[in-house]
Amino acid sequence: MKPSRWTLPVVVVGLIAVPLWWAWPGFAVGWRGAGIVLGWLGYGFIFASLVCMMREPRLARWFGGLERMYAWHHVLGVWAYVFLLAHPLALAADWLPDAPDYAWSVLSPARQDLAGWLGWAALLCLMAGLGSALSARLSYSAWRWLHGLLALSVPLGLAHLVALGITDWLLWMPVLALGVLLWRVLRSDVGLGALPHVVSAVSRPARDIVELTLKPMARGVRARPGQFILVAFFEGPRFRGCHEYHPFTLTHIAPDGSLKIGIKALGDCTRHIQSIEPGVAARVQGAFGDFGAVEADKPAVWLAGGIGIAPFLALLRASPPARPVTLIYLYQSPADAAFVAELEALARQHAGVSLQTVVADGGPPDLDAILPASEVLVGRECLLCGPPALVSAAVHVLQSRGVPAGCIHYERFDFR
Repeated sequence: MKPSRWTLPVVVVGLIAVPLWWAWPGFAVGWRGAGIVLGWLGYGFIFASLVCMMREPRLARWFGGLERMYAWHHVLGVWAYVFLLAHPLALAADWLPDAPDYAWSVLSPARQDLAGWLGWAALLCLMAGLGSALSARLSYSAWRWLHGLLALSVPLGLAHLVALGITDWLLWMPVLALGVLLWRVLRSDVGLGALPHVVSAVSRPARDIVELTLKPMARGVRARPGQFILVAFFEGPRFRGCHEYHPFTLTHIAPDGSLKIGIKALGDCTRHIQSIEPGVAARVQGAFGDFGAVEADKPAVWLAGGIGIAPFLALLRASPPARPVTLIYLYQSPADAAFVAELEALARQHAGVSLQTVVADGGPPDLDAILPASEVLVGRECLLCGPPALVSAAVHVLQSRGVPAGCIHYERFDFR
């Protein structure tokens, strides 16, 4: 099925609107009716948010990519919290004019019954999980455990509804939401949907960078150059893995299904992976992303920063580009220059490829001087891959030189 920019919004609206229509409180008006609507609206946003965090390659293609799904996941989660926080406030407001003391009892944690406690517990878990999601300084391990509280809020919300005495078909939506959550946890976090591989070769093309060859133990993943996969490493003869799934861009896809990925030491887990050895077990999910899948008949400018060279290397290793390509490769020092000799050889082999290497010498690169002039950029597709700050700065320079937004392509790997 071909991806459409409207598929994801339509599905999200349906996931929210259908249960809201089903549960519409025709018997209640005013603040009480608003409170009930806000509660179901919040749960509908949670349901849609959970669907957007599923890591299924076909679903990601259908919805326009994993990166886009996670952006929607974050926005829907914030609005779910807003609606669910307003839910008890509206119910209390219904009693405020005639019975202020009872209105307070609706909100006071000290005066709740079991249903109230379960509802408040779900709301507090949602608050803690969202707080961790919005905190960029948390370590990945701390973020992961706190973010798990968001998952706990789903069964607590379902228990809240059951404790309120709701036993009819209105429960189908929270039960489905719990099913989606379990699907994600078992297939993606536990790894039941991942394919077993083994590290068959390790090379170290530059400082703090390793390139690993992953050989499938049975069936390999379907992938094309420019995509990325999620990989978790486990045990080897003298290596103990992090057991965490992280995104890595492919650098090569072999005919027998073996995959190569480049890994730079950017955090605790990726730094530990620098000491990996052949024989280590790995599990692979994917592939994801559409990087490089742009019109092949237009001249292109490829800008790579550091390990961001990976998708461009995969494209060049796969086949000669069918269009003129200018590859600009930035790195901090000669010790960080991974794959340069191979890239120079590929540029000599492919007449349409022009390679420009730039050493940043520890400072931010001067993109005004490095990127082509406005007249050279006319009619060119620009593909960017590298650190977020470099990509943002390059987008700014390219747009200031008249490159349309639709001709600038990049992917971010922020899946927190």
